[in-house]
This record gives sequence, C-alpha cells and structure tokens, in this order.
Amino acid sequence: MSAGVELNRPSSPSGGFGGNIGRLAVRLVIYAFSIFVILGPLSSLILWSFAEKWFWPNTLPQEWGLQYWSRVLEGKMAEALTVSFGIALLVTVLCIVLCVPLAYMIARYRIPAKPVLLLIFLLPQAFPQLPVFTNAMELMYRWDLVGTLTGVTLIHLVGALVFSVWTMVSVFQSISVSLEEAAVNLGASRIRTFFTVTLPIAVPGIIASSLLVFLYSLDEFTGSLLIGSPFITTMPVYMYNSAMGYEMQTASVTGLLLMIPGIILLLLMQRFMKSEYMAAFGRG
Repeated sequence: MSAGVELNRPSSPSGGFGGNIGRLAVRLVIYAFSIFVILGPLSSLILWSFAEKWFWPNTLPQEWGLQYWSRVLEGKMAEALTVSFGIALLVTVLCIVLCVPLAYMIARYRIPAKPVLLLIFLLPQAFPQLPVFTNAMELMYRWDLVGTLTGVTLIHLVGALVFSVWTMVSVFQSISVSLEEAAVNLGASRIRTFFTVTLPIAVPGIIASSLLVFLYSLDEFTGSLLIGSPFITTMPVYMYNSAMGYEMQTASVTGLLLMIPGIILLLLMQRFMKSEYMAAFGRG
C-alpha cells in the first residue's frame, strides 16, 4: 500500500454533536430576538389596555381590569369600528368589480403603452400621501364630498386600486393562455371561457387581492382624517384622537382591535397567495 495514501478517518461524534448544539443555540437566540422585536412593542399595548391605574415610577399597573374595554366597545368606538368595516367592505367590492375586467384586459390584450398605464395606477403611491390627499380634498370640497361616506370611500379607492390592479394583473398573467385557447377551439365563446375557465382558476388570487385591499382600507388614516373629519370617524382616526388626548387605555384597546383582524386576514392571504402570482408581478 502506498505511503502517500491517507486513510479517511471518521469525524468525532462528540464534535458533530457539539456543532448541532451550537447551531440550535444560534437559532434559539435568533427566534428569541425576533419574538422580542415583534412582540416587545405590542406588550405595552396589552398592558395599557388592561390598566385601570398606572402611574410613574411603577413598572406595572397598580390596578387591572376590563373597564376601558367595556367603555370602548359601548361608546363611539363601536360606531367607528362599524364604519371602518363597512367602508373597507365597500371598497373591496368596488375594487373587485372594477379591477377584474380591467386587469384581465391588461394581462391578455396588447394595449398601447401598457407599462405607462400600469405606472399611472402606481403614481398615487409614488408620492407622499399627504400632498396627494390634500389635493384630492380640494377637489372634493368643490363636489361637496368632504365629510361624507362617499368621499371617504373614494379616497380609499385612490390607494386601493394600486394594490388591486397590479395584483390581479399578475394573477391573470400566471394563468396559461393555452387553457383559454383550448376552450375556444371546443366552441366556447370568449365570455363563456372567461367565466368557466379563467375566473375559477383566478379565484384564489382575487381573494388574496381582496384581502390586501380590505386591510389597506381598514388601516387607512391620512385620507380618512382629511376627507372624513369631523363627521366620518374610522378606527385609525379614533385611535389618533385618543392618543392625542393621552387616553392611553382607549388608544391601546383600539390598536389591538385593529391588529387582530389584520393578523387573521394576513394569514388567510398567505394561504391564497401563490408563488406564480409573485413571479408574474409587474410583467408586461
């Protein structure tokens, strides 16, 4: 046997076990840090929402209770919650009705200056919201829409259309054209093909887009404050007014009530959003 040949020695079991322990420890540290970063700021909201008395320099509240939860849910906050969900639902329905046919046309037909058309829908998000909504407020004053439910719904549509159009275009682009061509070759009309072939396949993507629009409308603040006040009060505006008056308990309860449906809807959106849609996102 040649002297230059070296025998392969098995690695030490203790070294491999130690490496696994080290990697596990690093993962646990990363997970703990992530949980702290995410839940740390939220912990103050939870504490304030149940605190009936909390004065400096005490680390924790002196008295706990559900007084502010019952007060918030029985007062104007319940009305603001109803208004917010109603507006978000209306904006979502309008986006579906308007954007499904529009997104299908953009995805399937050769439209002149298609990138420019998509860019126009993106423009409201390309600039700071305050000047955009301030200019919209000036126009709505002329049409007597400030302080009305119609005005708040329209200002929500300004931003919601961006998410809806771009997401639904990517949804329809991810659907193979050959499926529609096969249905047409079998004698189906274009309209029937859309409703029986394309639309059922696109339903998960449309649901994901709708959830995104609903969340945007539910959390929209700047336009709701400028256009709706003082007659239309949404949940974000109610929370802002409470925080400005240093009503920490009320603001914390409102913040938690806004956060809960957001978490639930984001989990649902993660279920319906497919990788094919993201791959087609922005493709001309």
